[in-house]
Amino acid sequence: MRLQNLGYAVTAHRAQGSTVDTAHAVVHSPEVTRESLYVAMTRGRESNRVYVATDEHHLEEHQHREDLQNTARSILYGILQHPGAELSAHDTITVEQDFWGSLEQLAAEYDTIAQVAGQERWIALLHAGGLTAETIDELVETDAFGILTTELRRLEADGHDIDSLLPRIIQVGGLDEVQDLGSLLRYRLQRITAAYQPAPQRAAGMIAGLVPRATGITDPAMRQALDEREQLMEQRIDALVENLLKQPEPWLTGLDETAPAEGEAAARAIIAYRDRWGVTSSSPLGAVPGDDAQRIDYERAQAQLSAMTSRDGEHAAALLSAPRTSERRL
Repeated sequence: MRLQNLGYAVTAHRAQGSTVDTAHAVVHSPEVTRESLYVAMTRGRESNRVYVATDEHHLEEHQHREDLQNTARSILYGILQHPGAELSAHDTITVEQDFWGSLEQLAAEYDTIAQVAGQERWIALLHAGGLTAETIDELVETDAFGILTTELRRLEADGHDIDSLLPRIIQVGGLDEVQDLGSLLRYRLQRITAAYQPAPQRAAGMIAGLVPRATGITDPAMRQALDEREQLMEQRIDALVENLLKQPEPWLTGLDETAPAEGEAAARAIIAYRDRWGVTSSSPLGAVPGDDAQRIDYERAQAQLSAMTSRDGEHAAALLSAPRTSERRL
């Protein structure tokens, strides 16, 4: 019979250098560094377990947020994204350059510029629909306005006639004392556009398969700023594709059988989604997001992913390594 020794609770810092038969780590906050979790999870010879407490939250700035869901997955994800070791000067520069060149940053800049550059146009269309100046001013100040204008750009990029549609859905009425006018208008737009096919000749298309291309921008400086960021986003995806071919990630293995025509665009859209929203899971798109803006991109990428069902059986990696569609036409 093997005798069991008593165990004692220690911090991860004190546990460094120790070895035990079984280790049980308890974590309760994403403030824990990933180095500390590594130490705690490598002390046991026979087994190592981690227990995540989800009924506590020690981040002061989050204590009064009712919408914050403290799940085991979110806490562990936060820990893995929280390095404790100081970076070298070279690594710091590399991290900074990667962030400022990421789709997360470039798409945010593009959306901000597009929203500012197109705001007068959207306001004019809201006026044309019959909304009062006071109602429009209140709408512009809400977060929903940015999401609404992004949806307007998306629908226009698909080929829908927004100049006609937006005033029409406002004139339907039923908007008095609506608490979230932006969300209601976006819902109506989605309903009516789902029933009618867009005109392909009007379609401006998506940047990197994800970001709606802005149209109708007449200011030369704004137009140049948008064009520059569009080019940088496409270059970013090209670089990520190249890295993925050198070091395939687990999520790519689920896309072995794809239809060639849709597969290339869909794979790039998935890469763009993962880079924009920091998805690191082994599934292509990760969990369904709760954030409204991210969910729009998730549904867009999910639609692309659904189009990758097999007909001709071309491997996803082969699609990514092939010349891009625009290049193959040359």
